[in-house]
Amino acid sequence: MGLMSKIFGDGATRQTGDYVELDADDLAVDDASAKMQVRIANIGEKSDVIDIKDAVYDGDIVIADITRHSTQDRTMEHITDELKQVAREVGGDIVQKDDDQLIITPTDVHINRERLGR
Repeated sequence: MGLMSKIFGDGATRQTGDYVELDADDLAVDDASAKMQVRIANIGEKSDVIDIKDAVYDGDIVIADITRHSTQDRTMEHITDELKQVAREVGGDIVQKDDDQLIITPTDVHINRERLGR
């Protein structure tokens, strides 16, 4: 598997150890002093939404892998509705990227729908 597919994904489920460290230690902010984090999540079942909601309420951005569900799946509809409600409650944003990811943001973070580098 190449570096780019590890970074950007190839549709497979990822674990923490699957991410490539890009040796940015001199730039990194430690977890304790960061005001916001980007969190990675997998949605395999409805109960996975609880941790995502908590993270967004805590002020983090969540990128959730939804490859286990079809976008037409009734469970996915309920999950999406719950996460839309959270985004609305905190004044954040939510967008579905392709068929495999949801991005949910906290208060005052907007997701621009235009892609960079056309």
